[in-house]
Amino acid sequence: MSAVREFGRALTKPYGAPAGKIETYIEVPFTVGDTRLYPDGLIRVCRGRTVWTALIEVKTGSNPLKSDQLENYLDIARDQRFDAVITVSNEIPAIAGQHPTAVDRRKLRKVALHHLSWTRVLTEAVMQKEFRGVADPDQAWILGELIRYLEHPKSGAMEFDDMSDSWVDVRDAVRAGTLRATDPGVAEVASRFDALLRFASLRLGRQLGTEVTPFLSRRELTEPHTRTQTLISSLVEDGRLAGAIRVPDTVGHLNVLVDLRAKDVTCFVDVDAPREGRATTRVNWLVRQLKNAPDGLRVEAFVARGRGASTAGLLRDIREDASVLVADRSKEIRSFRVACTSAVGGKRGRGRGAFIDSILNATDEFYAEVLQNLKAWSAAPPRVRQTEAEMVAAETAAAPDVASTALSSQDEEALASTG
Repeated sequence: MSAVREFGRALTKPYGAPAGKIETYIEVPFTVGDTRLYPDGLIRVCRGRTVWTALIEVKTGSNPLKSDQLENYLDIARDQRFDAVITVSNEIPAIAGQHPTAVDRRKLRKVALHHLSWTRVLTEAVMQKEFRGVADPDQAWILGELIRYLEHPKSGAMEFDDMSDSWVDVRDAVRAGTLRATDPGVAEVASRFDALLRFASLRLGRQLGTEVTPFLSRRELTEPHTRTQTLISSLVEDGRLAGAIRVPDTVGHLNVLVDLRAKDVTCFVDVDAPREGRATTRVNWLVRQLKNAPDGLRVEAFVARGRGASTAGLLRDIREDASVLVADRSKEIRSFRVACTSAVGGKRGRGRGAFIDSILNATDEFYAEVLQNLKAWSAAPPRVRQTEAEMVAAETAAAPDVASTALSSQDEEALASTG
């Protein structure tokens, strides 16, 4: 962070640090009562008279953060008038801004507590080097070595690889129809699903070089427990988990719907139809954009003032006959839904037949094969209306030159009769 200025700035800016010189230290000793404590690191950013300081606590592998340890560091930061405590581990919070470890909230009155997952650190490093750029070639090389290290299987910077200890019990209860909202582990599974969507977003953003985030309503952002309750209710009543991913400049959100009873996952996007043209013209507009998409995609059409999808069909059939999606030509098609369904694994970890890999593969493939190729419709700009004089002039210019005295076939008869 201190060696590569752009990378250090990218990591510290979201937490209120100024754009200044970054100094980093490891295992700085502090005394609390009779105890000597050694936080893993300390970051100081200086710009003029402004100084921003944060303590760092790091965990690798499956080691979790500990509440008592963090509370001690919050006390140190308060006494030293530091600004924040930042933790780094493989834990991924379900919602941005949340911390994966519960601490006494009274200790957060004067010191902020932030969290970085190793996946986030790796994502920032890749995006800075490959897409935003690093001015100094030597610094770019150093950042490349960090990326190489973090991507190594033995670095301790693991990817999202577990749906929790409660996953198997919750999964089986859903399929048996016996799950209750009060059962142990239900809330944990719901939270892990949101964490999985956040991991999928970071992974996709790393490939695209842009900020990809899970989509949440304003209420869900301000009241995270409402999101958890929604997932729990859906899981208990329908056996489903649902969420959405926002990719900048796309026609719509990448929606993910998991049905644990049917053992499948559906990725879909809703697209507004053109506001002019016949029904089949609007269908063909969509089909042309899906020329390289799989034949098995399901396309649904929604009409104005209609409830639910009016028609649906597979892309292979719609390519041959656009009228498959036109049930009533008198009704206006307002939007389409393009969806792809695939099998979902049931294992809690990673690898073949795992739930996590099923979701990651489904989202990556849907974006590559469908979403990145879709563009929103826009009306043609209005044309300037020509005046009558301009229309006459244009017609005259387009007509061949014919002299008023030129002969025609009709003139032969007139000449013969006068001859």
